[in-house]
Order: sequence, then structure tokens, then C-alpha cells
Amino acid sequence: MQTKYSKVIQVIKSRILDGTYTPKQKISSENELMKEFEVSRHTIRVAIGQLVNEGWLYREQGAGTFCADRKENRNSSSNKRNIAIVTTFISDYIFPSIIRGAESYLSELGYQVSLYSTNNDIDTEKRILENILSQQVDGVIIEPTKSAYSNPNINYYFNLERMNIPYIMINAFYDELEPICLVVDDEKGGFLQTEHLIKLGHKQIAGFFKTDDTQGVKRMKGYIKAHRKHQIPINPKNIISYSTEEKRTKPAAELKKLIDLQTDVPTALVAYNDELALMLLDVLRESKLKVPQKMSIVGFDDSFLAQASEIKLTTISHPKMKMGEQAAKMIVELVESQHQSTKQLVESVIFEPELIVRHSTSEQKES
Repeated sequence: MQTKYSKVIQVIKSRILDGTYTPKQKISSENELMKEFEVSRHTIRVAIGQLVNEGWLYREQGAGTFCADRKENRNSSSNKRNIAIVTTFISDYIFPSIIRGAESYLSELGYQVSLYSTNNDIDTEKRILENILSQQVDGVIIEPTKSAYSNPNINYYFNLERMNIPYIMINAFYDELEPICLVVDDEKGGFLQTEHLIKLGHKQIAGFFKTDDTQGVKRMKGYIKAHRKHQIPINPKNIISYSTEEKRTKPAAELKKLIDLQTDVPTALVAYNDELALMLLDVLRESKLKVPQKMSIVGFDDSFLAQASEIKLTTISHPKMKMGEQAAKMIVELVESQHQSTKQLVESVIFEPELIVRHSTSEQKES
């Protein structure tokens, strides 16, 4: 059970980390804190004393208690070098390859690596950012959480900037921050997926997109652009959007509904990624629809899953290890340039996607 004084400590730390209290700003008085937390003066003094000892706060005789400038403490501390890598997932799908690419490069240069996973959850991202800001971290490689939405944790990124902790984003980015980032041209990837099917003669193409991340939003945009370029009308029923929390259930359920339609049944599917494509393949098997004879399907990412099934997936390339390694090189340049008179120019990278044709797509035969 959390003690009363530890709760006070946690809340004050959070206010420092999210920028509510800024360096050299006077914090609430003892009386105000007692009233807010409904605790005794002794509890407040114990909490404040610990925060002062840990360097979060400092006292000025007769003036009060103030937020410490932890950037000064950070600059005068040890030379231990540590990079935090934050992805939405760690052990699943393409993420081990991305992490391996970054970790191997950083380890060779003597950097310690701390790995974190948000599970694409905003509250988890907040806790991780607080942890990073509390530790001795020199730089951060981060995949944003629910990047298609306005991010409530934005102040933590401002705090990273204030403390001169460089960060770069991978796979997506928070548009309002305009950070250095490494991304795939997802819009072009979605276009290539869809145009490939259109050129094979498919006109009823269902698209499945995870739209709480910008990758899915942009891939949907590419899907729409391909239809418009080739003057193929889009049936609104053929656009299926879903969230991270729905990915195990909604796409499969929606595909079953499409298969049961009496008219305008899709003959091809565009999947948000290879992981989803395999789930959709299971639904097609249950419905006894052969791929690609009765239904063509295109994945995205060219993950190991693309060749894990008996039907090898047509898919879109993703740099994976190359992205991780390039991200590591860029964050090292940013970290080391802080100790040099001339700053390194580090620019964002956009990887060009390529269509990889395998066995899950074929020409649509006229019925």
C-alpha cells in the first residue's frame, strides 16, 4: 500500500516532469500541500525533505521551496552513456528486428541500451517518459503512441528538449513537434498495394486500416488515391478502420460480413500489415475462399510472417533492421554533437516502399 508521503512525492515529481513546475519556480507552500493532499505537516516535510535530498527541489531560507534545475545536475554527473529505445511493442512482429538493428550499433560504441514498450497505450507512454526523465539518459529513440491522435503527453517531450536530451521518432511522429524522424512513405505504400490489385483487374477491393496510428491513416489515403487515379469508384463498405484495441476482433468480423454480402463482394483485400493479413487469411480459410483464386490479398512490412503461411504474401517492403541501425547512428550524432563546438546536421529520413509480389495475388477473372 502506498504511504501518504510517497504519494506526495510521486505527484510533485510528476509535476516537475510534465513541466507544471519549471526550474527555479516556487512550489506550493506547506499549508497548501497539506490542504491539497489532506495530510499532516509532518508528512509534507518528510516528502519535501526526500525530494530535496534527491535533487528535485531546493530550499531558500525565508523564501520557500523551489523546483531544481535538473539539467545542471545532469550536466555535472557521470559520463555513463545510455540510450532509451521505446517502441509500441518489443517482442512482436517487426519490432525485434528494428530493436536489434539499433541495439547492435549502440553496443559497439559502448552505449547502454534501455528498452521500453508502451503497448500503444498513452498512460504507459507517460510512465515511461517520466522514468526516462528521472534517469540519466543521453538520448531517446521512440515510436510514438497512437500517433494519429493529439498526444496528452506532449509536455514530457518539451521537457526532454529543455533538458537537452535529444530524441528521434521512428515509424511515425507527432506532427505538432516536427521532430527528426525515420519513417516509411506509408501513403505511397498504400497506393502501391492498391494499384497492384487494380492492375490485376480487381474493382471491389476492401481495405483494412488501423487508424489510431498515422501509418494506417496514410495507407488509407494511398488506397483512396489509387482508386481515384484509376477511376475506380470506392464502395464505402469496403473501407474498414479499427483501433489497436480492436485489432484481434473487428477486422475478422467485418470481413465475414463482406463475404456474406449478396452483391459487390470484394475480390481483393488490402491489409494494414502482414500480421493482419494472416488473420484475414484464417477467415478466408474458414469461408473456403481460396487465395488467390477467389480472393487476392496484399500485406505490408515484408515481415517474417509474409512467408510463414503456406500462401506467401504479396506485401510492401519495410526497412526494419536498417531503420533501427540508422536511428541509432542519428541519435549518437545528436548526443555527441552536444559536446562539440559545431553541431551535426541530422535530417529526417523517409524510406521508399517497394512492392514485393509473391503468391497471394492474381488476376481477377471475369465472371
